[in-house]
Amino acid sequence: MSSLGNIPLTIWWEDGTVRMIDQSRLPLVGDLLVCNTYDGVCTAISGMAVRGAPALGVAAALGVALWSETEGAEISDLRYYLEEIDRVADEIASTRPTAVNLKWGAERIRLFAHDNADVGLDALRPLVLEEALRIRAEDEERNRALGAHGATLIEPGARILTHCNAGSLATAYYGTALGVIFSAHAEGKVAQVWVDETRPVLQGARLTAWELRMAGVPFKLITDNMAASVMRRGWVDAVIVGADRIAANGDVANKIGTYGLAVLCKEHGIPFYVAAPSSTVDLTLTSGDEIVIEERDEREVTGVTVSGVIEPRTSIETRSLDAITEAGPYALGMTKGHQMEISRKGGAYQFDGWVRIAPPSVEVYNPAFDVTPAELVTAIITERGIARAPYAESLAEACCGTGALHELG
Repeated sequence: MSSLGNIPLTIWWEDGTVRMIDQSRLPLVGDLLVCNTYDGVCTAISGMAVRGAPALGVAAALGVALWSETEGAEISDLRYYLEEIDRVADEIASTRPTAVNLKWGAERIRLFAHDNADVGLDALRPLVLEEALRIRAEDEERNRALGAHGATLIEPGARILTHCNAGSLATAYYGTALGVIFSAHAEGKVAQVWVDETRPVLQGARLTAWELRMAGVPFKLITDNMAASVMRRGWVDAVIVGADRIAANGDVANKIGTYGLAVLCKEHGIPFYVAAPSSTVDLTLTSGDEIVIEERDEREVTGVTVSGVIEPRTSIETRSLDAITEAGPYALGMTKGHQMEISRKGGAYQFDGWVRIAPPSVEVYNPAFDVTPAELVTAIITERGIARAPYAESLAEACCGTGALHELG
């Protein structure tokens, strides 16, 4: 049964704050982050509490607007305000390097402030916030349009494989790759979704599986190295992934492991679709060779992060947990580099830990993304239509053209 109404909101503005689901602890702990300063938004971005290219664009825009409403509200000189909004936009945009939407969101707000400065500072601040809220609303509109276009590519009874998380959690709302799946599912076309676990941070297992379950979409979770096997058995009809940056020639940067799936699709004759809004296309880059690939903490590979809630079963357990958390979070002493911290959470107790799985002192290479060459991409689904090769023409049309087009290029 479809439950698309249960798809979660990811990030929004409420009572003068930026609020978001803390994705670093899903699915077992559903914390809500309340950011009162733009520094808090930066921390949420760098710590992957919010992630996914479109969501990062919205977070950047709301982060700049939050600065304007808080620290920026104390500035009385227009020229200094504009200098500071430039600094804040640059700082937010630099928190993660690969997803182009992050810089796009910050830059759109920065340019908006400069372009409308003639109204005066008192009138400008509420306009900056309105523009950030407009970006968030536009993201949902784009995702729904993208989903509708992509659903036309899905045949009834389709078995779709997806990698990482490009669902509502990766956007302001609805999703890109999962947006296509949600739309096709609403039309009764989806028989099953194969969900790659997506090592090393497990966004597929933690986030995509959670979203599909909430939405009532049938799925099975597999490890990343099972994808080739299910393809060889003829159990995959299409692969749909998101993107963090798309170069002008159609090369696609997405979560590490995406390139391998594209190669497998070519070998097995399976269409490989990329779903992303036009804001993810970076026409300033001629090819994927120019995309900066973020390398992340080696602990993502050498160990596993876990979070959960402890529900005491007896009064003795409750008193014991109360005692060790009375002064705040309590870090347990553990050997072999393992870490565990317990803290109070409402009427229960939360634990966050990291467990080493690799030998100490191993060398690690941990790129967060890889680049899939355009020749392996069957089509790129955008909110304006479906772009096909030659991508230099169709993507330029998607980004710069006017009107809603089904087939681009």
